[in-house]
Amino acid sequence: MGDLESFISQCKNNGKSIGFVPTMGALHAGHLSLVERCVAENDVAVVSVFVNPTQFNNPDDLATYPRDPEGDSRLLAKAGVTAVFLPEVGDIYPDGTGRDHDYELGTAAEVMEGKYRPGHFQGVAQVVSRLFALVRPDRAYFGEKDFQQIAVIRNMVAAEGIDVSIVPCPIKRANDGLALSSRNALLDEEQRANAPEIHRALLDSQAYALNHSVDATRRSVIEYLDAIPGMRVEYFEIVDARTLLPVEDWAEAPWIVGCITVYCGPVRLIDNITFKNELDK
Repeated sequence: MGDLESFISQCKNNGKSIGFVPTMGALHAGHLSLVERCVAENDVAVVSVFVNPTQFNNPDDLATYPRDPEGDSRLLAKAGVTAVFLPEVGDIYPDGTGRDHDYELGTAAEVMEGKYRPGHFQGVAQVVSRLFALVRPDRAYFGEKDFQQIAVIRNMVAAEGIDVSIVPCPIKRANDGLALSSRNALLDEEQRANAPEIHRALLDSQAYALNHSVDATRRSVIEYLDAIPGMRVEYFEIVDARTLLPVEDWAEAPWIVGCITVYCGPVRLIDNITFKNELDK
């Protein structure tokens, strides 16, 4: 920890910009796309690899989360990262993993993942705020696969007064459309063959939505995926992308996104798709 503090202080004293990619490891091309952008846009690129226990409300999920620190280190060295931070739990939580305080995360933390994984986003806010305090980045990079998480982190940064720019990066997908995720490594052969149906259903729903209501579009996706053996939709919500609150009509918000979580066997996969974004016009 002392080495990191000394390194960061030296970078700051020399006026170097610091980019940061926080990860939980088991790195794949999606992570590396964030890393490549971080390297390109900053003088110094720092990547952390830390499976954070406080954001898991299911102990089995924490126990089975894929880990490959040696492979991760090799990939990051090839990607041109300046520094890799691989802390132990005691480094991040020297006083234990109890919550230091409740973070103000807004309504974005209360729906979807917040509803189905109680305490998850408080744990995310806790670890990200601590990592930000250690790395002191100018920019931090997050993948848009975790669309809700980005909104929550932005709220946390504003509430805590942390001076960092949050940089969202596009979803990276396999050739068959499946959003890249560390959890994909847990899929067996049949589950991996079925998993791309999530993205296929979302793509089809974009065309379906042109002539159908929000509710009908939502139901069509759920019914399609639930009919596939071994797959079960936990939720599919069509929301105002700024607040993450559900919308009832397509005219209700200028930016509307569909966020989904699907169990493929025992593996929990998330994805999202944009139905409309008039803010880019």
